[in-house]
Amino acid sequence: MDERPSGTPFPAGFGWGTSTASYQIEGAVDVDGRGPSIWDTFSHTPGRIKDGTTGDRACDHYHRWEEDVALMAELGAPYYRFSLAWPRLQPGAAGGLNDKGVDFYKRLVDAMRDKGVTPWVTAYHWDLPQELEDAGGWPERDTAYRFADYAELAYGALGDHIDIWTTLNEPLCAAHLGYADGEHAPGRQEPANAIRAAHHLNLGHGLALQRWQDSRREGHRFGVTLNVVPAVAATDSPADVDAARRVDAVTNRIFLDPMLTGSYPADLIEDLAPLMDFSHVIDGDLEIIHQPLDDLGINYYQQGIITGPGPDAPDRFRAGVMAVGAGDTGRSDQGLPVTDRGWEIDPDGMVALLHRITDDYDAPPLWITENGSSWFEEPGEDGVVHDDRRIAYLDQHVRAVKRALDEGIDLRGYFVWSLMDNFEWAYGESSRFGLIHVDYDTQVRTPKDSFHWFKDVIARAGLAS
Repeated sequence: MDERPSGTPFPAGFGWGTSTASYQIEGAVDVDGRGPSIWDTFSHTPGRIKDGTTGDRACDHYHRWEEDVALMAELGAPYYRFSLAWPRLQPGAAGGLNDKGVDFYKRLVDAMRDKGVTPWVTAYHWDLPQELEDAGGWPERDTAYRFADYAELAYGALGDHIDIWTTLNEPLCAAHLGYADGEHAPGRQEPANAIRAAHHLNLGHGLALQRWQDSRREGHRFGVTLNVVPAVAATDSPADVDAARRVDAVTNRIFLDPMLTGSYPADLIEDLAPLMDFSHVIDGDLEIIHQPLDDLGINYYQQGIITGPGPDAPDRFRAGVMAVGAGDTGRSDQGLPVTDRGWEIDPDGMVALLHRITDDYDAPPLWITENGSSWFEEPGEDGVVHDDRRIAYLDQHVRAVKRALDEGIDLRGYFVWSLMDNFEWAYGESSRFGLIHVDYDTQVRTPKDSFHWFKDVIARAGLAS
């Protein structure tokens, strides 16, 4: 490694990485036995995806993985976090594993390891087999058991190749955006079922961990990744404070509390009483959910500044996760710069979030498993993507990570979302988060200026100044 001095050095062994997800990059949706997922169905439903695209091809990573591994090696990040496609490994969510799917992931991770890149795998990043959705999806308890069966099979087949395993990515989005807001697959707007889905995602997480722990290989680590959205009261008025509490309960503590403390928040149950009871939670569930964790991944993009009910609450935020038990609340801006998705750039919020989790819970080591920004930038006349705004965003957040470390947070790594531009869910191909530009017509990969910036950060083990 280059021994250049660093103005902002990080601890030895701090983990730098990038992240992706299966449906967003793999393509090849009907190749080698892969079955349909809810995202295949959803993206082919007219009006669901902003630009009308689908993940049918995406980045064609299924066929271009060797080129992508070479780019990982060029970047020099020691970790690459990605997800397994459940419908590729177990089409229809029944029976044994698809050998061709298993072989694909073995080739991928073995090539990564040969290049010095450690695979960090997520068992579920939202691509539920369509057959399970047809049977009711995550609101049905059986889905949790089917997930555990799949996770056990995947670990049995790939455990000799992959050491770091994550059960779920962002169950908040899978439950609330999928079953309450309808912005994500499967596109349902059923608030009570969103809460049932949240519980069954929690249950599936705990069941999968139990299966993995029963056959844990030496040196393996197990965890989960949550997108904790800081819910901060806009003012100290009782209405705003209570609104922030309710939003925090239904978006954050609904996952953090059962996973880390073995209970659901009493105020959440009280808040949701007009909507539903908690009879879907049966004796023994919380003990199953509350499993030991080696790692807790945190995905951070922005804070939520929450307002109480009233004529000044912005109507445009009265949807999605807030529709479940907090539909009368609003969300306001802080007047900060925003990305092209309209997300405020607030690195201080990430530091506050890390402190909150550390202060409120007996948490395992923390990792920022996603952080990044969307800017729709194309190659210039020189063929280079000059994404100065992304570099500025990442620089601010890497500095915030260093501040959190200096303030005593047990933070082990920082992963950029994402390695490459990809199919960005409901935004399709119209939102670009990648360090690598992808021309979706030609599939040409072009490392952006931010790729080279992050490569330098990794080589220095810190920022230049």
